[in-house]
Amino acid sequence: MDFVPRALSLDLDDTLWPIWPAIERAELALHAFLSERCPRTAAKYPIVAMRELRERIAADYPEYAHDFTRQRKLSLEHALRDSGDDQGHADEAFEAFYSHRNRIDFYPDALAALERLAARYPIAALTNGNADLARIGIAGHFAVYVSARGEGHAKPDAPIFHATCTKLGVSPDQLLHIGDDPLLDIAGAARAGIRSCWINRREETWPDHLPRPDLEFTTLAALADWLDAHHSLPETA
Repeated sequence: MDFVPRALSLDLDDTLWPIWPAIERAELALHAFLSERCPRTAAKYPIVAMRELRERIAADYPEYAHDFTRQRKLSLEHALRDSGDDQGHADEAFEAFYSHRNRIDFYPDALAALERLAARYPIAALTNGNADLARIGIAGHFAVYVSARGEGHAKPDAPIFHATCTKLGVSPDQLLHIGDDPLLDIAGAARAGIRSCWINRREETWPDHLPRPDLEFTTLAALADWLDAHHSLPETA
């Protein structure tokens, strides 16, 4: 690929860290909180039932499809109300979940590779999720944070990619988007006129019905190596 990016956008969940271990720990922490403070809710909505409730809430409120935080809080309010517990515990319950959702374990290569990339390029965190970069400890590596919740649009829709370009001060043809999801990240970037890199950690087969990525690596470190080998430092304005 004969292309020198001026900036990068980077997906978070399942690109820098696996998301499900963090979610499972968060669900356990939430259930422990409810068991102590709202035992009727804990009894009626154990972890699997709470997960199913959240899925129902997501289906019932499509207007919040881009806002996982709102979905989670609505689920907690419903569960507390349905169980006869005080809905006033919803914010505390969410915090019990959210604090553990942000206790993530990076992929072995990811943090060092992120540091290398951030030393050379302005990077946007571009996510459909609700990770808190400050809590995780990596906010300093990103020039901007762009979330589906904040923009009102989620990947793969073009507006969130174009908002990222605007916040970084680059045009779509100057940005390289990096992510793990073929549809949300790679096809979404292509639809927005943005080049992409697929981080294919599980060495999966590309789905034939989607436009292929411009680059593909099994680790973020391999992308950093490729950029080091192929491109000089980006020009400064």
